[in-house]
Amino acid sequence: MKLRRLSTTERGFEAKLAALTRYEAAADANLRKTVARILADVRSRGDAALLRYARRLDKTTARSVAELEIKPRIDASGPQLEALRAAHARIRAFHERQVQASWEYTEPDGTRLGQRITPLERVGLYVPGGKAAYPSTVLMNAVPAKVAGVRELVMVSPNPNALVLTAAALAGVDRVISIGGAQAVAALAYGTRSVARVDKIVGPGNAYVAEAKRQVFGEVGIDMIAGPSEILVISDGSVPAEWVSMDLFSQAEHDEDAQALLLSPDGTHLDAVDAAIGPLLREMPRKRVIAASLKARGALILTRDLDEACALASRIAPEHLELLVETPGRLLAKLGNAGAIFLGRWSSEAIGDYCAGPNHVLPTSGSARFSSPLGVYDFQKRTSLIEVSRAAADSLGRIAATLAEGEGLSAHARAAQMRLGK
Repeated sequence: MKLRRLSTTERGFEAKLAALTRYEAAADANLRKTVARILADVRSRGDAALLRYARRLDKTTARSVAELEIKPRIDASGPQLEALRAAHARIRAFHERQVQASWEYTEPDGTRLGQRITPLERVGLYVPGGKAAYPSTVLMNAVPAKVAGVRELVMVSPNPNALVLTAAALAGVDRVISIGGAQAVAALAYGTRSVARVDKIVGPGNAYVAEAKRQVFGEVGIDMIAGPSEILVISDGSVPAEWVSMDLFSQAEHDEDAQALLLSPDGTHLDAVDAAIGPLLREMPRKRVIAASLKARGALILTRDLDEACALASRIAPEHLELLVETPGRLLAKLGNAGAIFLGRWSSEAIGDYCAGPNHVLPTSGSARFSSPLGVYDFQKRTSLIEVSRAAADSLGRIAATLAEGEGLSAHARAAQMRLGK
């Protein structure tokens, strides 16, 4: 197959790029209504509704929600267990560096100000199940939560397999309940007799899960509404075309809506990558998904130079950005927006997905312009501390009263004035 070719110098490039990178994830009206109905049902009928949906949609034969609970345990063995242990250790070591500490200071007049950091009490983690297993999802979501100090981490997943249960045990997940879909999100958001209400829900899912998270936001916190996976590669032609092609495949194989873009000022290199795609694609077990993704949202883009490629990448703000160039450090300062940046020929995005250490839960659909990767800070709260001294109550009270009067809030003004000169 041949990929779409674009050039920054061609007429109409901006419009073509905008159409290519735009992704609208809004759910259709029927899906929204279905999810709303499930949420309302679980909210009003609790375990009875949850069990009904589990029997109908997850095909369980359980007679109670309690029967759906599974103890996290080390079920994997051999190389898979060793790989999970190694990944867990690296992910934990990275996230331990993110822990924030409370702080405060005292002004000369005795006023004490500060910020108190406390963990969320209870968090729900959704892990997709069924045909695929995602132990990496467990590690990337559960590890920062536990490092942050979350007291109880409840994982919901339809039919979790041995790898998922092993990852849950390694990461310190407290409860695993074999339920899925919008009904699982509802149970976490509203609580039932068997499932305590959580403070925040994290983790990916299908369209029903994503819509359910969208609808319960405000009742509980959520991590993000994730769009399709994305990779943008900037290459100077110094890396083999086969490597570049496979890196593009690594995200295209997620689903048909995933996006894979290659930016380079070297037209010959773009030709070589294009030529390598066909033979490599025939070897891929998920070649149909990859081909559909590349056809719909993939592109090879010729830029004037590497600086223009960086400027373009920052505008697109991709989830994953690879710098496959001889001197990646020179270009790093030119990149403002990306979920994760991979520097140099040895830094494949695949390693970042599993075991480099940084989190693989990243902003998509251009939201890297204002969002960050999931981390320990997503499981901690910041509370302001204010202790006004007697002397400051007079000086600060006059400032507050003046500003309050300017806003027409007389009770605010009088509350400050009552303490003046006391």
